[in-house]
Amino acid sequence: MISTPKSAGAVASSSVSASAPVKSAIGSSGFTINMTTEQLTAAVSVFWLISANQLFFTTALKGFLLAEPATWGFAAALAMMVLALQFFLLTVVSHRLIIKPLLAVLLVTTASAVYFMQAYGIYFDPSMVRNILRTDVAEAREIVSWHLVLHFTLYAGLPLALLWRVRIIKRPWLRAAAHRLGWAALALVLAAGAVLAVFQPFASLMRNHKEVRYLITPANLAWSVGSVAAQSLGGAGKPRQQIGLDAKRTPPVPGAKPQLLVVVVGETARAANWGLSGYARQTTPQLAKLVPQGLINWAQVTSCGTNTEVSVPCMFAPVGRRNYNEVDIRGSESLLHVLNRAGAAVQWRDNQSGCKGVCDGLPTETTADLKLPDLCADGRCLDAALLDGLAARLDAAKGTQVLVLHMLGNHGPSYFRRFPPGFARFAPYCQNDDLNRCSREEIVNAYDNALLYTDDVLAQLISQLQSKAGSVDSSVIYVSDHGESLGEKGLFLHGMPYAIAPSEQTRVPMVMWFSSGMQRALNVNTACLSEQALQPAAHDHLFHTVLGLLNVTTALYEPKLDLLAGCRTAPLVAISASAP
Repeated sequence: MISTPKSAGAVASSSVSASAPVKSAIGSSGFTINMTTEQLTAAVSVFWLISANQLFFTTALKGFLLAEPATWGFAAALAMMVLALQFFLLTVVSHRLIIKPLLAVLLVTTASAVYFMQAYGIYFDPSMVRNILRTDVAEAREIVSWHLVLHFTLYAGLPLALLWRVRIIKRPWLRAAAHRLGWAALALVLAAGAVLAVFQPFASLMRNHKEVRYLITPANLAWSVGSVAAQSLGGAGKPRQQIGLDAKRTPPVPGAKPQLLVVVVGETARAANWGLSGYARQTTPQLAKLVPQGLINWAQVTSCGTNTEVSVPCMFAPVGRRNYNEVDIRGSESLLHVLNRAGAAVQWRDNQSGCKGVCDGLPTETTADLKLPDLCADGRCLDAALLDGLAARLDAAKGTQVLVLHMLGNHGPSYFRRFPPGFARFAPYCQNDDLNRCSREEIVNAYDNALLYTDDVLAQLISQLQSKAGSVDSSVIYVSDHGESLGEKGLFLHGMPYAIAPSEQTRVPMVMWFSSGMQRALNVNTACLSEQALQPAAHDHLFHTVLGLLNVTTALYEPKLDLLAGCRTAPLVAISASAP
């Protein structure tokens, strides 16, 4: 109903019923819409049902025949369920004083979430939210594009402009509370009725595709953010659970050389494009030259997760994926703490977004701290920065040292920023942060060029270690944290729920290299390892392999998960946990 009030104050009085019709007005203050909180939440819920849940309906109705009446009935029931659910969630917090600021925040976050869900096929589960919250400024800047700006303008900007013109009708608090309670109860009844009407196909959907619930937007955001917040608050201030308190290392024999283990945590490198693992292109030419010298490539390695926030803590935990418990892993110390307790000098050097708690309390540094203008620009460094000062470290090496290098690797979508111009071997390649503006061939070319650079950095690392083989026994383990989708099945980037993640996101490369002195110290047969590397492996093996490699004994150690155990020509010296 259109009316012209005598003054700006001519809005509906507190006596207006909650079911009063929506009123709009044009006056000296401009166009306004008078609404109750329930009318506003209902309007926004309908808007989100239509604009934010296309992926949910597409996924939920996959395999259904559109010509069948049952399909339309199921779709209608799902629509009613989503609408009622989101209306209920909004209604229970829809106080007149906070509803507009709350909706403004949700409009912004929902529009952003929907863009990335549609562009890259991601699901907003708790692990994805945690990953986003740990995103640094440089990473965030790379994912901003004109497509995102346009989408944001249409699905957040315009609704925000309308929201600005809404005036919430004021009512006595008791009446307002009663109406909210009544409408919330009705929403629950409608949601329950919709589920019961199609219970069999709905139960089947939830049982076989549990992850689909993380496509209901913005309910997925509310649940996931709440879950992450609750977990963070629950663990706030609590010390990490100590593990491996019995860890000991065999003392070196008199005159033994210092030992250095370099663990290189790769980023977003997938096995499907790894030259050593049979990819049609040779993306690892320099590492391939080291195979005759004893470099071992593990071609069938499965990751702990599909994003860094899950995979890094998991690969440094004793339980890994086989007994995965996120709360226990995040609340406990890591492999690095066990090694440090056993007497190894541990350091984490980072060229990404941190160690995700794996190195808490241990010496750490970032490539940005090194001040290397030739390798760093715009808040990002090329991975060669991780090798800065390595020669000096080798010259000063004493005892047993563990150096962890956390690469930027193939972090997307800006693959072209991960390598210097000299590695642009595959062309044309995508040179845009927005993958929508590149062909799939250009995206793959950029990704493969970044792998060429990772190959070069690893070869440089091994070359420096080889040059000091006379004074330091050294070894390298490289393994990527997770893989990446490059357009297969319409998916890009990573972060899919693990249960439905494609192999491109869960199969990762892993290589090992040992200096001749380290081979003798380990009693390891590299020819045997080459045969062993044909068998499947996983992130689960890293914890126990490193313990065995450094001859650390602890009740946590599981020999069957030590990839070196079956290829030693003599057993490692064992120490009793009670030994002095």
